[in-house]
Amino acid sequence: MREEYLLAALRMGAGADPVPEGVSAAARAVFGLRVPGGVPAGPVDLPVPPGTRSSAEAGTAQIGAAQTEAGQTEAVEAGTAQIGAAQTGAAQAGVRRFSADGLVIDVETAVIGGRMEVAGQVSPVPGPDARIEVRTPHIAKVRIPSGSGHFAVAGLPPGWLSVVCHRPGHPPVFTRWIHVHL
Repeated sequence: MREEYLLAALRMGAGADPVPEGVSAAARAVFGLRVPGGVPAGPVDLPVPPGTRSSAEAGTAQIGAAQTEAGQTEAVEAGTAQIGAAQTGAAQAGVRRFSADGLVIDVETAVIGGRMEVAGQVSPVPGPDARIEVRTPHIAKVRIPSGSGHFAVAGLPPGWLSVVCHRPGHPPVFTRWIHVHL
């Protein structure tokens, strides 16, 4: 190693060099996407009804790969992201299920006309003052769930998506970031 490289590395480590503005801006943007005090909902496998094209006995599932926010590979079936269980026939096309803190959040996504549509259900029904926040890195839309816990949002840009359930008296429950392709 040349001496000037070592000295440059030591200066950077000591904080003498400023952090590039683009890096600082990206870090601030990512920090803004967190849910302080929230409870992360983990993915839950969904059973595939027998006889459907993607069921295990059909043997016709097309499997690819998608990346989660952590860079982990998830299974993809017929071009729609799944919860990592397509090889075992344990997920429905376009539907993802998450669970935490006594709540189950089902999220279904579709891209129509270049825009993302999100529909889902929270169960048990979170209560009359609850609200559902459907977030992308660029925009968030808030909906009041129906009496049966259903919600829907249309017109979002395709890409990364997370859903947060806000209930009075409880910490917010949020899904992991999932990527929805065109």
